[in-house]
Amino acid sequence: MQHPKPPASSTSTTSADPPSTAPAFIPLEANPDLLTALLRQLGLSPALAMHDVYSLTDPALLSFIPRPALALLLVFPVSAAYESHRLAEDSLQSEYSGRGEREPVVWYRQTVRNACGLIGLLHAASNGEARNFVQEGTLLERLIKNAEPLGPVERARLIETNEELARAHKSVATQGDTTAPDAQDDVDLHYVCFVKGRDGALWEMDGRRKGPLKRGELEDSEDVLSEKALALGPLKFLEREAADLRFSCVALAGSLE
Repeated sequence: MQHPKPPASSTSTTSADPPSTAPAFIPLEANPDLLTALLRQLGLSPALAMHDVYSLTDPALLSFIPRPALALLLVFPVSAAYESHRLAEDSLQSEYSGRGEREPVVWYRQTVRNACGLIGLLHAASNGEARNFVQEGTLLERLIKNAEPLGPVERARLIETNEELARAHKSVATQGDTTAPDAQDDVDLHYVCFVKGRDGALWEMDGRRKGPLKRGELEDSEDVLSEKALALGPLKFLEREAADLRFSCVALAGSLE
């Protein structure tokens, strides 16, 4: 998939996005090889990799993904319809204040512009079974360990001020198949991550929201690509945005190497 392209005009004034004065990263291309490279550079084991998901409804195409799938990243256009849905749902939510090892999921607020791809990867690697594949002594292990006892504001600041993380992101973001946009560009495609939490539930992880969103309970045998998980999460995006085909999905699962 190519880099997200700037929209013809910006129509969103919602406070969910970091302000124009916030730090900015080069947008990540939704390329599984590129995303895998960044995860491994941060400290995720080579036993895992990102995989293209070519269909959410065709069992034959889903069968190519190693199972269990530990996280699913959905890349989709931030349309007026999506923003209307987000604002309506968020109006019913309280600001998240969770912290500590008793949280069912570790959630990161996005305060760096164009960093939704990185935030999505951090959500994928910080939660569920993927945590068991974070290698000791790595940047990723230190980041998760330092972030876990903090509240959302302090976690966001931790990411903003981590120069090692910024360098790793930049080194990978400039290596995509297409010319990388500038860090200051406005982009209209966004990453959301679905993970299975410590509590066994499906959680929607999006740094633009008020906090993590519990989408439903899963059985022990069900992963994020199970029929129930797909119905509870990403297929709802497709239902709302059927007119726009700029959707793609990548899954974190076992490596084929």
